[in-house]
Amino acid sequence: MYRTYNLGELNIKNIGEEVELAGWIQKIRNLGGMIFIDLRDQFGVTQIVINDEKLQEEAKKLTTESCIHISGKVVERSSKNLKIATGEIEVVANSLEILGKCKTVLPFEVNTDQEVREDLRLEYRFLDLRNQKLHDTILLRSKILKAARDKMDELGFAEIQTPILANSSPEGARDFLVPSRLHPGEFYALPQAPQQFKQLLMVGGFDKYFQIAPCFRDEDPRADRAPGEFYQLDFEMSFATQEDVFKVVENVVTYIYKKFTNWKVDEGPFVRIPYKEAMEKYGIDKPDLRNPLIIQDVTSLFDKTEFNAFKGKTVKAIVVPNGAEQGRKFFDKMTEFATSDEVGAKGLAWTKFEKDGTVAGGIAKFITEDVKEKLENEFGVKAGDSIFFIADELQLAQKISGLIRIELGKRLDLIEKNVYKFCFIVDFPMYELSDEGTIDFSHNPFSMPQGGLEALETKNPLDILAYQYDLVCNGYETMSGAVRNHDPEIMIKAFEIAGYTEEDVKNRFGALYNAFQYGTPPHTGAALGFDRLVMLIADSTNIREVIAFPKNKKARDLLMRAPSVVSKQQLDEVHIQIKD
Repeated sequence: MYRTYNLGELNIKNIGEEVELAGWIQKIRNLGGMIFIDLRDQFGVTQIVINDEKLQEEAKKLTTESCIHISGKVVERSSKNLKIATGEIEVVANSLEILGKCKTVLPFEVNTDQEVREDLRLEYRFLDLRNQKLHDTILLRSKILKAARDKMDELGFAEIQTPILANSSPEGARDFLVPSRLHPGEFYALPQAPQQFKQLLMVGGFDKYFQIAPCFRDEDPRADRAPGEFYQLDFEMSFATQEDVFKVVENVVTYIYKKFTNWKVDEGPFVRIPYKEAMEKYGIDKPDLRNPLIIQDVTSLFDKTEFNAFKGKTVKAIVVPNGAEQGRKFFDKMTEFATSDEVGAKGLAWTKFEKDGTVAGGIAKFITEDVKEKLENEFGVKAGDSIFFIADELQLAQKISGLIRIELGKRLDLIEKNVYKFCFIVDFPMYELSDEGTIDFSHNPFSMPQGGLEALETKNPLDILAYQYDLVCNGYETMSGAVRNHDPEIMIKAFEIAGYTEEDVKNRFGALYNAFQYGTPPHTGAALGFDRLVMLIADSTNIREVIAFPKNKKARDLLMRAPSVVSKQQLDEVHIQIKD
C-alpha cells in the first residue's frame, strides 16, 4: 500500500505517528531552508514539510499535479489552518517517491476560480475532474445513484437490465443506428428508452421493474439536455393506475431531494395541473412555480379596441405587482427581449397603473375607463402595478407570454430561492397536428387514451386526452410517463388515427403487438431524468457539469475524439459505403 491514511483523515490525535501518504501536489512553496507541499487526494489536503537537504533537492524537481508518495512523522503545526480538517498538523517527510510526473506546463490550473474555456476543460477532462467542485459533484451523483437504487428496492421494485442493441422505432427522436456485420443491410438501433422492453416485462409477469437506464437519442444539445446519451430512473408497475405512479414518484423524489439538499422541498401530494391550464396560466408545460407571475387571457376586454395590434388576436396579460415603479428603460429592455429572435414577438404592449389612479405609459390611451375598471375588478390589477400585453394567434401568444413571464421573474428577482417546487402536468392531448398538417402523437404513442376505444372512434382526435403525465421541478421537466395502452384493439385504432396501418404496427412493434394477444395486465410507469435530477440537486444550470465525460455543445467528445472517421476495412465489414 502506498498510504496508511487518506489525506483528509489526519488530526491532532495522530501527532507522533509515522505515516505514509500519497496524492497529487496542489501547491509548492519553497522558503529557502524549508519546502512546503500541499498534498491532495479525494479525501482532503495535508501539508508536507521537507527540511532534509537531500529530499529538498528531489523536491525542487517536482511540479504541481505530479503524483507522489511520502513517508514521515506527524507533528503539530505552529501556524494552524482551521479552515481544513488537517489544519492542526503537518507531516515532516523522511522519504519521497515520484509516482507520476506531471508536465511543467498545464493546459489550465486545476483548482482555480478563474474561468476556463469549456472546450479546453472537456479536452482535458481527466484534469478537470480533479477540480474540487466538479469532483464533489461526480461523487454526489454516485451517492444519489445508490440512494435511488436503495429506495426502489425498498419499494419492492426488481432491477432488470434491458438490451442496448435493439430495434428502430418511432419514439419522438432520431435513432442511433448500428450496422450489423452478420446481417448485411440490416441495423440495430440504440434504444431511445427501454419503453417496449419494460412493457414486455409486465406481460412476462414481473410486478415492479426498474433500472438506471441509458437512453440514446440523436437530438441537438441544450444546457439541460445531454446530446446523444443520458440516463433515466426507469420503472414500470403491473395492475397499477396513474395515482399509484404518482405515489411512488412523490416518495422517491422527496426522499432523494431531502437527503442531499438543505433547501425546502415540496411535500407530496404534488400539485396536479392539466396541460391546457398550464399553457393558459404559464405559457409552457414545465412551469416554474417559484415564479409568482400568472398569465391571464384578456381577449374579451379588447374586442372593440381601436388598437390595431390587438384586433382579431388572442390577447394575454401579465400583471406585475408594484411594477409601476420601474423606469422607462426597464420596459424598453423588455420590449427588446420580446422582439428578439429568441422570442419572436412582433411587439410588447405595456402600461402602468400609477398610485394616483391614472393609467400611464405604453398603450395607456387604449385603456378606456371600461377596460380599466374590468382589469381592476376582474383581473386584480391594483394601483402601482404594471401590465404587459402579448397579442398573437393563440399558441404563439401562449408561447411568447411564457417566455416573457420567465424573463420578468428573473429580471425582477421574483423567483423564490432555496426551494424545490414540484407539480405534475396531466391530461396531455393524445394527438397534435404535425408541421405538414397531419395527425401525429403528441407524447408517447404507447399511452392509453382517456375514454378508451369509444373516444378514439367518436371524438375529434385533437380533443382526445391521454393518461400521460410529466413531473416538473423549478421549471425543468424531470419525469415523463403514462398509463400504457395494453389492449391490442385500442392500440391498432390509436396508431390508425396517426396514419399507421395494422401491418405497420405489426412490423414496427411486432413484439408488443404479439405479446398483447396473450393476457396483458394493465400497467403504467414513468422515467425520471437522472442527469437532470443531479443537476438540480447540485444547483447547476449546465448538465455537462454533472456528467463525468460529457460531450460538448456540438455533440462531440473532445477527450476521446468521437465521432471519428473509421477505416475502409471497418466499413466493409459492416457493409457500409460512405457517399461523397
